[in-house]
Amino acid sequence: MTPIRPSSSTRYAIPTSLLLVNLVPGMLNSIPSDPMTSLRLFQILSPGDDLGEQRSSVAGANAYRLMLLPATIREAAEVADVILVEMNDALATYQSALVWDDHCGFTVTIERSLDDLLRPWHDAGVNYLSVNIYYDRQPWTDAMESATGLRGRLAEEAPYCQLVSRVDDITLANQQGQLAVAMDIEGMNALNGRVELVQTYYDLGVRHMIIAYNRNNLAGAGCHDQNLGLTDFGCKVIDEMNRVGMVVDCSHTGIRTSLEAMARSAYPVVVSHTSPRALVDHERNITDEQIKACAQTDGVVGISGVNLFLGADAATPEAVARHIAYVAELVGVEHVGISLDFDPEEHASYESHVESTVMEDVDNEFWPQGSGYDRPAQTLHIRHLPDIARSLMELGFTADELRAILGGNFFRVAKQVWR
Repeated sequence: MTPIRPSSSTRYAIPTSLLLVNLVPGMLNSIPSDPMTSLRLFQILSPGDDLGEQRSSVAGANAYRLMLLPATIREAAEVADVILVEMNDALATYQSALVWDDHCGFTVTIERSLDDLLRPWHDAGVNYLSVNIYYDRQPWTDAMESATGLRGRLAEEAPYCQLVSRVDDITLANQQGQLAVAMDIEGMNALNGRVELVQTYYDLGVRHMIIAYNRNNLAGAGCHDQNLGLTDFGCKVIDEMNRVGMVVDCSHTGIRTSLEAMARSAYPVVVSHTSPRALVDHERNITDEQIKACAQTDGVVGISGVNLFLGADAATPEAVARHIAYVAELVGVEHVGISLDFDPEEHASYESHVESTVMEDVDNEFWPQGSGYDRPAQTLHIRHLPDIARSLMELGFTADELRAILGGNFFRVAKQVWR
C-alpha cells in the first residue's frame, strides 16, 4: 500500500502519543479485539470528540472498533511512518552535509572563554563558523585585539577548532573532526579610513566584512539611518576586498548602499544574517529587490534565527524554514543559507525556561526606539539546525537542496572569492 502523505494540518494534528504505536511490530495490521482498548485508541485519535453515551459504552466502542478503527489506525500508522521516515531522512541529510554558519552573535573578548563560546557549534555538528570580532559601535582597535586574541588563544582554549585560511583548509579540518573557524567584521569603521587594512585583516583570518552596522559610516549607509549610497571610500574598499579575496557582506546595511555594493563587486556578495522584509517589515530585513540583486551576483542570503526579524514571539525552526522557503521561491534554492546569529551566553532557546534577553540601556543610535529592540529577544539555539532541516523537508525540499542550504551555497561563494 502506498503510504498516505498527509497535509500539514493532518500531520500536526496527530498526537505524539499515537506516533509511539508505530514502534510496536505488527501494529499496522493488528486490530484490537478488546473493546476498551478500541475506545482508548479512538479517544486518542479523536481527542476533541464528544463520544456520547453510546460511544462510551462497551458495546458502542466495540461497534466503532469494527466500523471505523481499522481504517483510522491504518491511516494514522501510515502517517507516522511518513513522519518517522522524514525525521530520519532529515537527520541523515544533516549529518552528510557541510554545515556552515556564516555569522555568530557573539564578539570575542578577553573575558569570554572560547570553549564556552564555540563548543555549542562543535556539539551541534557544525563544520564551519565565522566568528564576529567587531561591530561599528566599538573603537576600531578592538577589531585588531579580537583578531589577534582569537588567533593566539584558539588552539589552547578550543583544541577541537581549526583556524582556516583557504577553502581546502575547511575540508581538511572536517576530515580531522574539527570545527573550521574564520572571522568576520560588522562595519568598515574597523578600517579607520585606511583601505590597506583590508589586507591586514584578511591575513589575520577575516573572510567577510559588512559595510555598515545599522548606522552610516565612512563607507556607506546602515539600515537604521539615511538611505545614502556607497561612498568613494566604500567603492575603494570593495575593490580591495575583491582583490584580496574577502567577501562583501550587506547585512545591517542600507538599501541603496547594498544595491550599489552588489553592482560594484566583481564577485559574489552575501547578506550573511537577515530575513525577507516581505514577510516581516523591519529595517534589518531586506527587500525583494535586495534579495534579487544578491542572487544576481551568485551570492547567498543567510536567514537569521532572531525572533524579532522572523516575526514570531519565539524563535522556532518552523519560522526559520518559512523565511528560507520564501527566498528559495523568489530567487532559487542556490541563493539561501542559514546564519542564526546565535550567542550562547545572551540568548535563550525557544525551549529554554530561562527568560529571553532584554537589551538594557539600549543605544538608540544603533538600535532606534520603536524598532522592537526593547522587547524580549530570542535567538534559535544552534542545536536546532537539524530541526530546521526537518522543517524544510516537510515543506518539500529535497536532500540535495537541504545540503545546499545547510552549507553548500556559502561554501560555493567561498570557493569563488577566497584566495
